[in-house]
Amino acid sequence: MKHYNIIIIGGGAAGFFAAINTAINFPNLNIAILERGKDVLGKVKISGGGRCNVTHAEFIPKDLTLNYPRGEKELLGPFHTFMTGDTIEWFEKRGVELKIEEDGRMFPITNNSQTIIDCFLDEAKKHNIDILTNQGVKDLAYTNQWKITTGSEAFNADKLLVATGSSPKMWELLKKLNHTISNPVPSLFTFNCEDDRIKDIPGVVAKDVTVKVLKTNLESFGPLLITHWGFSAPSILKLSAFGAIELAKLNYKFTIEINFINQEYDSVLDQLKDIKIDEAKKNVYKFAQFELAKRLWYKLVLKANIKEDTKWADLNKQQLEGLAKQLCEAQFKIDGKSTFKEEFVTAGGINLKEIDFKTYKSKQHQHLYFAGEVLNIDAVTGGFNFQNAWTSGYIVAQNIGLH
Repeated sequence: MKHYNIIIIGGGAAGFFAAINTAINFPNLNIAILERGKDVLGKVKISGGGRCNVTHAEFIPKDLTLNYPRGEKELLGPFHTFMTGDTIEWFEKRGVELKIEEDGRMFPITNNSQTIIDCFLDEAKKHNIDILTNQGVKDLAYTNQWKITTGSEAFNADKLLVATGSSPKMWELLKKLNHTISNPVPSLFTFNCEDDRIKDIPGVVAKDVTVKVLKTNLESFGPLLITHWGFSAPSILKLSAFGAIELAKLNYKFTIEINFINQEYDSVLDQLKDIKIDEAKKNVYKFAQFELAKRLWYKLVLKANIKEDTKWADLNKQQLEGLAKQLCEAQFKIDGKSTFKEEFVTAGGINLKEIDFKTYKSKQHQHLYFAGEVLNIDAVTGGFNFQNAWTSGYIVAQNIGLH
């Protein structure tokens, strides 16, 4: 039976970052990564459309935590230890330069996730970390040391780090070790909607909207994208992340209210009355107002019972009010969800009260550590889930080699 000082279960972002930094801090320890698949770093490869959204250009710990629907409070301390700037420096020291895009997301300047993978594989080789693939863990047991049984082998280890991401099989094994699991539900998804107002206009963006889920307290702001199947973009993804548990309980059937122009109804009605006077002879639907995309404006005008050949001067009170309502208080029935690109993020995991966030050590087992999304921590899209992986992996690496 092969013995290691430290075994890391999970060959993803958190597992590799922890392994490499542990090897740097404790060069005399022998370390192995066990990966159930035939390849490591699979999620890194496909993330960010194959570019790898490494982190986000948010450099204030408190502000960074606001992007985590689950884990906000717990991550404040860890982010003071290892933060976005530390991530940038870590990669730069290894020849990987990152760039900031307009929305704050950060990518390698190569625009290729393979750059990150190659960096990790080079570092793992340099520090003699054993990478063992096709090693799906079947059982865990502790008596003086850890015994890890996979489908084909068994290993012993003094310390164990679990960095398996959202893995129901691993959660079941951890339940046997007295850990509590918050039930997993999807996060970061788009909304499915069939409605004449958005039919045939995929690709249309409203830049500054407010979206509310009716009969809840859920609300978000930002860009909105109309898709072939419904709604997407940051305003929707934020709602899906922060409302992951609540929306799951609703079985993904609910009504949203969209304020397409982020203005109050009364103010918009007054503006429409002014336009009725100022643009009296113009055709209503041909000239979009409030900087809305023409295709969306046209759909909202029709929904307000305004015909295509109507002039502004001919609008009656009901039509003006109807148009104001479509602009500010448009309701849409949502029926189901779709995965956002390859961002398969899950809300759920190990109960955060069972973790010491100074070390990421289990409070139930002295020689057991966790990193990444195996914990009940998840974030909105934009590089935040990876930052959680780097931070947790780094802090584990400062502590797991100590006696």
